[in-house]
Amino acid sequence: MPYDVTLITGDGTGPELAEAARKCLDATGVKITWDVQEAGIDVLARLGTPLPDAVLQSIRRTKCALKAPITTPVGKGFRSINVHLRQELGLYACIRPCKSYAGVRSFFSEVPIDLVVVRENTEDLYAGVEFEAGKPETSKLIDFINGISERKIKTKGDVTGVSIKPISVPGTQRIVRCALDYARKNKRKKVTCVHKANIMKFSDGLWLAEATKVAKDYPDIQFEDRIVDNMCMQLVQKPELYDVLVLQNLYGDILSDLCAGLVGGLGVAPGANIGDGGAVFEATHGSAPKYKGLNKVNPTALILSGMLMLRYLNENSAADRLEGAVAAVIKEGKHVTYDLKANRDDPTAVGTREMAEAICRKL
Repeated sequence: MPYDVTLITGDGTGPELAEAARKCLDATGVKITWDVQEAGIDVLARLGTPLPDAVLQSIRRTKCALKAPITTPVGKGFRSINVHLRQELGLYACIRPCKSYAGVRSFFSEVPIDLVVVRENTEDLYAGVEFEAGKPETSKLIDFINGISERKIKTKGDVTGVSIKPISVPGTQRIVRCALDYARKNKRKKVTCVHKANIMKFSDGLWLAEATKVAKDYPDIQFEDRIVDNMCMQLVQKPELYDVLVLQNLYGDILSDLCAGLVGGLGVAPGANIGDGGAVFEATHGSAPKYKGLNKVNPTALILSGMLMLRYLNENSAADRLEGAVAAVIKEGKHVTYDLKANRDDPTAVGTREMAEAICRKL
């Protein structure tokens, strides 16, 4: 019986990438009925919202979605659709594997890297509890904070913005248990909890304390912790020592890009957002609107996100074949996009569509 899956085509280069990933997933032989939905800047211009209700309704029905990149305005405009989807659908766990593939240029080519970043998706600073500089409520909040704290917030007029960082006991326990379950299921040996508890003792301190408690239920998995800035140095110096990392929202966002850089960049970095009632799979990278319609960008990250989707659907054999086909095409280096060539101006580089077709031929 076919799987019902929502396909969100995104904006910028999203539609091209969505078509490439869909073609490769269909080539695995797994039967999928695609419910194609639009979201992003193009939809905003037509419908007045970047995230129509039909998209959410579709995901709630199928409980599984593959989402192409969607533009997030910087510093203005609508809030991130990616964040809104995670919060609205309760997709509390973001899982981002970062794995070396032969043929991908990296400073760490001689050190095989196989890291998994497990990021809490709904709390921390990404909860979006913010107070805008210059607003009366912000000034009142600062006055309140200064009234109860020995550490005064120094302001020059009303030019201070405020963000609040909520970290809860159940939210922490849930994501740490997710990371440990992932490690156990995938025969991983170690989980590293990342934090800044030396400075933020009541938020990150709570995070570390609750993570340590949960880890006691998993005696078969080695558990350790690292301060986030030290973790960055450790990953650059000796990434081979690490396995699964579990982090709060902001740290996870930053370090998952760092880990992607270790293995060659966001072009090969897939992602999964998983909750108790469903999942959305997406590439880690953005929509690259300047390349829209040029058939130029690397489809690997979204295709590998489709591979993660197949694993979620327990189609593990198909997932293995798809990952193997992607790896083979990259290793051969013939039918790959410009960013996977030794020289980015190499005239033999192919487009998004052609690379997907090469992967389909391998399948």
